[in-house]
Amino acid sequence: MELHFSTTLLKFKPPLSRFSPTTSLSLTSTTPLLLEPKKCFSNLLTLSYSRQFFLPQHPSHRNSTQFTAFASTVAVDSTKDRLPADVEVTETEEPNSRVRLSVEVPAVVCEDCYQRVIREFTKLTKIPGFRPGKVPEDVLINHVGRKNIQKAVVESILKRTLPHAMSSVTGRALNDSIRIITKFSVMEETYSSTKSLRYDLIVDVAPEVKWIPEDGYKNLKIVVEIDSDIDAQRASEQELKRRYKSLGLLRIVTDRGLQIGDVAVLDISATTIDQDESNVQKIPSTETKGFHFDTEDGDKVLPGFLDSIIGIQQGETMSFPLIFPESWRQENLRGVHAQFTVECKELFYRELPELNDSLAEKLLPGCTTLEQVKESLLQRCLEVEQTAKEQATDNAILDQLRKMIEVDIPQSLFEEQGRQLYGAQLLEMQTKMNLSKEQLASLSSPKAVNEYLESQKENIKSMIKQNLAVGDIFRRENLQFPTEELVEEVENSISEFKRHKQEYEEERIREQVQEVLEGAKVLEWLREHAEIQYKTR
Repeated sequence: MELHFSTTLLKFKPPLSRFSPTTSLSLTSTTPLLLEPKKCFSNLLTLSYSRQFFLPQHPSHRNSTQFTAFASTVAVDSTKDRLPADVEVTETEEPNSRVRLSVEVPAVVCEDCYQRVIREFTKLTKIPGFRPGKVPEDVLINHVGRKNIQKAVVESILKRTLPHAMSSVTGRALNDSIRIITKFSVMEETYSSTKSLRYDLIVDVAPEVKWIPEDGYKNLKIVVEIDSDIDAQRASEQELKRRYKSLGLLRIVTDRGLQIGDVAVLDISATTIDQDESNVQKIPSTETKGFHFDTEDGDKVLPGFLDSIIGIQQGETMSFPLIFPESWRQENLRGVHAQFTVECKELFYRELPELNDSLAEKLLPGCTTLEQVKESLLQRCLEVEQTAKEQATDNAILDQLRKMIEVDIPQSLFEEQGRQLYGAQLLEMQTKMNLSKEQLASLSSPKAVNEYLESQKENIKSMIKQNLAVGDIFRRENLQFPTEELVEEVENSISEFKRHKQEYEEERIREQVQEVLEGAKVLEWLREHAEIQYKTR
C-alpha cells in the first residue's frame, strides 16, 4: 500500500523507522468478512518493501513564531514593537500543559496605540475640504466613527503587546495553540472606561516528560512475539506454490461437486441465528458476490466454512450454521452464531504442467533451474523476515516506552496528531476506493473528524506518548545523524511532492524529516542497549 503525499504524511525508505502503534505486514485486498487475515509473504514478495512514517511534529519544533488572536482577529508575529512602558504579565500553570497569561496594559501604552491609530486613519481617510493628513482629530472621529476608532485601538494594543506577553513562554509555546479568552466586547468596554486594557490568553506549551523510573529506558527488557507465519522457509515454499499454480489453466468442472484443489466463484451472505425470528439480523460485512475462493486457502477462512461447502456443485445453494470464534478480529462478532447461505456460481479445477526446470524462467525470470528458483525465493523471504523482525522489535520497544512515561498532553497537540492520522486514513481510502467529491466532503466534515478524534482518543494519545518519549531520549543522549542524510531525504520528499503535483512547505518537510531521522537513531540506540528476547507465537 502506497499513499500519496500531503503536508502531514511522508514516506521514506529503510533504514528509517517511525512510531506507529501497529505495523501491518499483511497487504490484503478487499475480501469477505469470513476470511481471517494472515501475514502474507506472497504479496510482500511482489512489492519493493518500504515503511510508512507518520510524522507529528515534536513540540520542540513547534515553537510559536506567528499566531492569530482569534478574539480580535489580529494576526500577530513575533517581532516586538518597542513600547513606552512595560506590560505586566501574570503566568498561571493549568492542566494539560496549558498556561494562562493575564496581561495588564498600562494607560501610557494604550495612549501610544491610540495616537498611532489616529495617524493611520488621518493618512488614509479622504474628507472633502481637508488635505490628506491634515484632518482635525474631532472631525476624523466623527467621520470614521468613535466605535470604529476604539475597535482599531484595541486591535493595535493586542498586536503590539502580544509578543511581549508571550516572552515568558518563548521556546515552549506550541504553534497555533494561542487563544485570547477575553471577549473582544469586554476589552472594548475596559478600554473605553479606563483607557487601559486587561486581557487573558491561553497557550499550550511543550509537555514535560517524566520517566518512571527515571532513566528507565536505559535498561529495557523487551519480549518480542513473532508470528509463526513469518518464517522464511515456510513463506518461500508457499510463494513457490502460488507461482506454480498461476501457470496452470482453470478448467470448468461439469460432472462433480467441489473438492480440495478447486477454485469456486461464490455468492455469500449470512444472518444471525435466534429462536425469535424477529431478532434475526443480516451480517452486512459477510455479504459478497463473485468471490473467488481457492480451496487450498481453507485455513484462511472462518473455521468450518470449507468443510461445509465440500461437494457443492455449480448452480447449487447451501445453507449451514457456523460460529465465529472468540479470537475473531471483529469483536462484535465473537461467539456469534450465524447461518450462512452460499451459492456456487462457477466451479473450476486446475490443470497444472509438470514442475521441473523447464518452468524456472516462468516461475522467476532470470532463473534456469528449479533449485535456483527456490534459493532466490528463500533469500527474498529471509530479507522480509528480517524486516518483519525489526518492525516487531521497534513496536515492542515503543509500546514499552509509552508505558514508562507520564505526560500531560496539550489539547492542540492531540488535535493535530488526530487530524493528521485521520488525513492519512482518508488518503488510504481514496487510494483504494477512489472516493467521490461528495464522499470526501462528508468524511472531511468537522463532525466526522471529531467523531474520529473521540473514537481513537486512546490510540492517538499512545502515539503522542511514544513520539514524546523518543524525542526526549534523543536529546538526553545527545544523539546525532549526518547532515547529508537530512538533506538527501528532504530532497527526495520534495521531489515526491512535485511528482504528485502537491503543495508543500519546505521548512515543514525539513522538520518532519528530522523527526524521522531522530526516531530512527533513537530506536537504533535502544536496540543496542536493550535486553531483547524473541518468542514465536
